[in-house]
Amino acid sequence: MLRIEVAGIHDLPGAYRTCILTAADGQDATALHRDPDLLGHVYVGPYLARGLGTQLVIVDEAGHAGYLVSTDDTASFEAWTESAWWPALRRRYPRPGDGSRDARLIEHIHAPPLTPAAIAAEYPAHLHIDLLERVRGTGLGRLLMVRLLAELTARGVAGVHLGVSAENDNAVGFYDHLGFREIAREPGGSLMGLRLAR
Repeated sequence: MLRIEVAGIHDLPGAYRTCILTAADGQDATALHRDPDLLGHVYVGPYLARGLGTQLVIVDEAGHAGYLVSTDDTASFEAWTESAWWPALRRRYPRPGDGSRDARLIEHIHAPPLTPAAIAAEYPAHLHIDLLERVRGTGLGRLLMVRLLAELTARGVAGVHLGVSAENDNAVGFYDHLGFREIAREPGGSLMGLRLAR
């Protein structure tokens, strides 16, 4: 039986596993990484550790099957990660400089890209969402997004953005149907944003 639950710190292992199992444009990226936790450290962990805003997981009889993690205020989130999340990881992961996928994630830990101020002002919230293949096509992704957008609107958040890979046509189409539009290009993809009614 599928359930959507409010996520907590206890969901870290399942969410980290979901992250790596969907990291290759929706497919399993386990074979592409020496350290299976690095993706989770970057794209899941800080949201669940901070615990603010809307954090959701999908759980079924086999365990975690998806998640949506977000922040209402990207600028304050990035400031928090700089002071509270990245320092311990920087000590654990020195820069290897070998050009591997893991090295690129470790470089992100040491020098995380900051969201341009204009985007953070107009679209202050951002999110990451991933679903395992066994629950795709069930409408759960849309359900998670509709819930997030309703909660952001209720909290008075002006807009939300996300990054999407240029190779992931399904994701681009999914966000387009929800009303998101491209607001900026970035290496390997684009940022899509949605203004919310206030």
